[in-house]
Amino acid sequence: MQLELRVDRTSPVPLYFQLAQQLEAAIEHGSLTPGSLLGNEIELAARLGLSRPTVRQAIQSLVDKGLLVRRRGVGTQVVHSQVKRPLELSSLYDDLEAAGQRPATTVLVNTVVQASAEVAAALAVAEGSDVHRVERLRLAHGEPMAYLCNHLPSGLLDLDTGQLQTTGLYRLMRAAGITLHSARQSIGARAATAAEAERLAEHEGAPLLTMQRTTYDDTGRAVEFGDHLYRPTRYSFEFQLLVRP
Repeated sequence: MQLELRVDRTSPVPLYFQLAQQLEAAIEHGSLTPGSLLGNEIELAARLGLSRPTVRQAIQSLVDKGLLVRRRGVGTQVVHSQVKRPLELSSLYDDLEAAGQRPATTVLVNTVVQASAEVAAALAVAEGSDVHRVERLRLAHGEPMAYLCNHLPSGLLDLDTGQLQTTGLYRLMRAAGITLHSARQSIGARAATAAEAERLAEHEGAPLLTMQRTTYDDTGRAVEFGDHLYRPTRYSFEFQLLVRP
């Protein structure tokens, strides 16, 4: 591992945290790619003049985040970087591509159903009317990252399962001439059910990020209602906050 790592002993920031931040940045920026071996803890400690427990604590913090994994007989290995998604009107597929995550999709459901009260309210259609329901499992580097459930007004566009497996929903909507203009979105968290945990390779009760979004076109029409679940070890939302004058 040829990385420029330094710690500032005069800083109030704990040494293990300084090291963990630099290693995480190297993973995010691609200096440490998935599959890379981190190296020997003893050598790293000697190189930085740190104690082995300090180095071990830094590495463990990244193991806990899901960025590193300890493999018996192999060593500490980079798994992947966490996708940090800005809160803007973009698709997960596009964000994963931009982050170099090699997205893939498994389509679980692609059918027409009757709108529930929640879906009908979001799409401004009558309860019980036909809507298109799409359920997908989004993967990156072959690992499940998110479960995506989307409802669209019936007849809005032709949703081909093959296309849904190879590209993002918003790309298909734009290709059909739909101009995405704005969205209302809420973010939360809850524990995974047994079925959700199995889908996302988590354990039952594990914390999951939730996101609900209603998207509107340039005429003000609701064109999509999404209800998504994300693995927090693989995914986070980023906010930019502005101070009011």
